[in-house]
Amino acid sequence: MKSILIASTSTLHGSGPLEYLLDELTGHFKSASEILFVPYARPGGISHDDYTKHVSKAFEKIGKSIRGLHEFDHPKTAIKNAEGIFTGGGNTFVLVNQLYKMDVLTAIKDAVSSGTPYLGTSAGSNICGLTMNTTNDMPIVYPPSFKTLGLIPFNINPHYLDPNPDSTHMGETRETRLKEFHAFNTQPVVGLREGSWIEVKDRQLTLKGHLEARVFEYGKAPYEIKPNADLSNLN
Repeated sequence: MKSILIASTSTLHGSGPLEYLLDELTGHFKSASEILFVPYARPGGISHDDYTKHVSKAFEKIGKSIRGLHEFDHPKTAIKNAEGIFTGGGNTFVLVNQLYKMDVLTAIKDAVSSGTPYLGTSAGSNICGLTMNTTNDMPIVYPPSFKTLGLIPFNINPHYLDPNPDSTHMGETRETRLKEFHAFNTQPVVGLREGSWIEVKDRQLTLKGHLEARVFEYGKAPYEIKPNADLSNLN
């Protein structure tokens, strides 16, 4: 049975890494003592080792150890044998490019589809969808494909921002960008605000957290859904 947490962000303003999710993670990774960390999104260009150490501090609080995928000579075997998997945030283009380079996308999908608990934050959430095309990141590298894990039947837009009526910024809003996406693509997009996540239990998909999410469907006006809303039929 698939067991996935798809979170908008790893860190809320004024809190430590993953602090707002620690209670959820205790149950989510209850059967795992060591979690395999995928550090390739590299926020700010941080090294894989430093990123792994940073994440380890958060998981120590719930009694879990972390080991980076980059530490293994045989990454596919490491993924297959993982007790749990966490893909962190950063740049989605960098992450997806490296996953294709290492030829491990299918290995991750197979492991998660077979029941290995998975956590994604930001870029690690983007790759749970059908494609990475609704990322907010700059295309600083060019992956072989924009297709990602397809663990859920729609796309994710993490860090979704509402228009600020007091802003003097004249550029496109996030909603405008997602409407542009639907000029060329038909899959739905869920805009996750900070502190929200989607819980996947096999075929059941549920919005979690305290905030509403904004849903964009092809040919429809965007609409809001409340916490605990069922997303299982969104495709």
